Amino acid sequence: MGSKNNPAGFKTRSPLSILIVICLCCFFYFLGSWQKSGFGKGDSIALDIATRTDCSISNDLNFESHHNIVEIIEPTKPKASAFKPCDVKYTDYTPCQEQDRAMKFPRENMIYRERHCPPEDEKLHCLIPAPKGYTTPFPWPKGRDYVHYANVPHKSLTVEKAVQNWVQYQGNVFKFPGGGTMFPQGADAYIDELASVIPIADGSVRTALDTGCGVASWGAYLMKRNVLAMSFAPRDNHEAQVQFALERGVPAVIGVLGSIHLPYPSRAFDMAQCSRCLIPWTANGILENQPILLNFDCKSFYDTVSFQMHLIYGPASAGMYLMEVDRVLRPGGYWILSGPPINWKTYYQTWKRSKEDLQAEQRKIEKLAESLCWEKKYEKGDIAIWRKRINDKNCQRKSANICESNNADDVWYKEMEACVTPFPEVSSTDEVAGGEVMKFPERLFAVPPRIANNLVEDVTTKSYLENNKLWKKRVAYYRKLNSLIGTSRYRNVMDMNAELGGFAAALESPKSWVMNVVPTVAKNTLGVIYERGLIGTYHDWCEGFSTYPRTYDLIHASGVFSLYQNSCKLEDILLEMDRILRPEGTVIFRDDVDVLNKVNNIAGGMRWDTKMVDHEDGPLVPEKVLVAFKRYWVGGSGNTTSSNE
Repeated sequence: MGSKNNPAGFKTRSPLSILIVICLCCFFYFLGSWQKSGFGKGDSIALDIATRTDCSISNDLNFESHHNIVEIIEPTKPKASAFKPCDVKYTDYTPCQEQDRAMKFPRENMIYRERHCPPEDEKLHCLIPAPKGYTTPFPWPKGRDYVHYANVPHKSLTVEKAVQNWVQYQGNVFKFPGGGTMFPQGADAYIDELASVIPIADGSVRTALDTGCGVASWGAYLMKRNVLAMSFAPRDNHEAQVQFALERGVPAVIGVLGSIHLPYPSRAFDMAQCSRCLIPWTANGILENQPILLNFDCKSFYDTVSFQMHLIYGPASAGMYLMEVDRVLRPGGYWILSGPPINWKTYYQTWKRSKEDLQAEQRKIEKLAESLCWEKKYEKGDIAIWRKRINDKNCQRKSANICESNNADDVWYKEMEACVTPFPEVSSTDEVAGGEVMKFPERLFAVPPRIANNLVEDVTTKSYLENNKLWKKRVAYYRKLNSLIGTSRYRNVMDMNAELGGFAAALESPKSWVMNVVPTVAKNTLGVIYERGLIGTYHDWCEGFSTYPRTYDLIHASGVFSLYQNSCKLEDILLEMDRILRPEGTVIFRDDVDVLNKVNNIAGGMRWDTKMVDHEDGPLVPEKVLVAFKRYWVGGSGNTTSSNE
C-alpha cells in the first residue's frame, strides 16, 4: 500500500543514480562521435571490404577494338601472379588434338585423330599468343566470305583445294567463294537442290550436322536460311579447316567419326550430310550374310593366310558409322550423301575405283539404310537423300542388332558399338517417336518433348517456363553492362554451362550463334537444347575444348567454377578460356561472390581487365556478376615461356 507522502508507492531516485545515468549518456555520445570521425576500427574494416568488392555497375570497361592503333598493350602489374606468354610455336595449340601426341595412337578407326589430352604434368601454364598482326574478324555477313590472312596464316588449302573452289588467297585476305568438292556451282545452288526435297524453308529443319565439313561452307550458307549446322572435321593434313570455319563465324569443332560416340545426344539433328567426307559408311558394324574370316589366334601373317580358306557366312563388319548418324538423327530427319559411291558411273575413273566395287558399296548403303528404317527420297546426279521414319511401326528391322543400353545420350568417351539405337515407343503409326517439335522459331520457347514427357530430372513445364523468363531478364541486364552484346561484334558465343539453353534462347539473333556446352558433371540437358532448335556439345572443363585458339568472341560462364572447384584447378579452366577467347573478347562470369573472388584473383595475372558488379536483383544477393575483357597482345620478341616481364 502507498504512504501518505508517496501515494502511488514509487520509490524516489537518489541524486547519485541520476548523475551516473547522465555520465553514461555523455560517454556513449562521445564514443559514437569518435567512431564516425573515421578513427575507429569498425569503419576502417567496412571501408576495406567495400573497396575489395566493388559491386557497382560500371561503364569504364571499353569493349571496342583498339588493336588497329597499337600492336601490343603491355600489361599492368597485376596483384596476382602473372602468367607468362607461351612460346610463339604454340600459336595454334589445341591441347587434346596435338599432332605429336596423336601419332602415338593406332590409326585404325581413326583413333589417332580422336581426343587425347595431355596429363597434368604436360599441361601448359602460360598464355597462348595471337599471331603477329592479328585483327578483329570482319563482321557478319562479310566475315562469311573473307578472313584476314594474319589471323590464320596457312595457305595449304588454297593449293590442295584450288580446283574445288574452297578458298582463295588474295593479298592480305582469304576469300571463300562458297564452293565445295561436290557443289562446284556454289553452296547456295547445292542447298537449293536439297530444298526441293527437304522442307528447309518452312522452319521444319533447324539443326544440321556436317560430317567432314572442310571449311564449313554448307553450314555458312545454311545460316541465312535460319538453319544452324554443327560442323566437324579432324585436325589432319588439311591444315586449319575448322579454324577457317570459326574465323568465318560458322559453328564448328575439331572431331572425327572414329571409335567413340559423337558428343551429341540422341535425336538431336533434323538433317545430316556427308559431302565427299570420305567416311567409310559401310565399315565397322553388322550386316547379315556377308563372308567373314573366323577369328583365330594366329601368330604370323602366314598363319592367317593359311586359314583364309575357312570362310563362313554370317554377321560381318559393316555400318557402325551410319548407325551413329542414325542415333543423333531425329525421327523424320534427313540424311544427305553426295560423293562416293553416289553417281559412281560418272566418277569411277576419277575416283580410281572399279565399277563393281562402287556398285557393291552403294548396295550395302541401301541395305543399311533399310535396316535403320530410312526411306530413300531422292537420287539425282551427285546427290542422294534418305529420310528416317518417324517411328518403327511401319518398319521391319530385318537382322538389325538393337543396342542394349537404355541411355543413348550417355556418350562422353564411350566406345561406339555396332548396334542400332531403338526408337522411343509410340502408341500409333502417326506418332513421332520421342515427341514432335514445333517449327522454328516457335520451338525456341515451346515446351520441349523431353520436358513435356518428364524425361529431365527435377524439370517441369512450369519450371522450364520460369527459367525462360529468368534468362530473358538476365540477358537484358548483360546488355546494360555491355551494349555490344547482341551485335555482330560478338559473333561466336559460348555458354560453358548451358543448362536448358535459356541464355542462348534469350540471345537468339541472326548476328550471333551460341555453342551450348553441357558439362559432363552436370545434369544432362543437351537433348532439351537441341529440341529448342539450338546446338551444343558435351564437354569436361577439366580438359581442353575441341577447338583452335581465338575462336570465340564472348564466353558466358554461369556457375561453372562452383561446379568444378572440387574437380580440377580453377586456373586450368581460366587458361583454357583465355586460349579459346579472341583478343579483345569478353567473358561474363556468374557465381557466388566467394568463388568469383578466387576467379578474379587468378584473372588478374592473365592480361584481363575485370569488374565485379551486383546481381540484377540488387546488392543483397550473394551471387554476383564478374565481367572480364581480354586485352590485345600478340606473340613476338620476348613473348616466350622463359621471358621475364
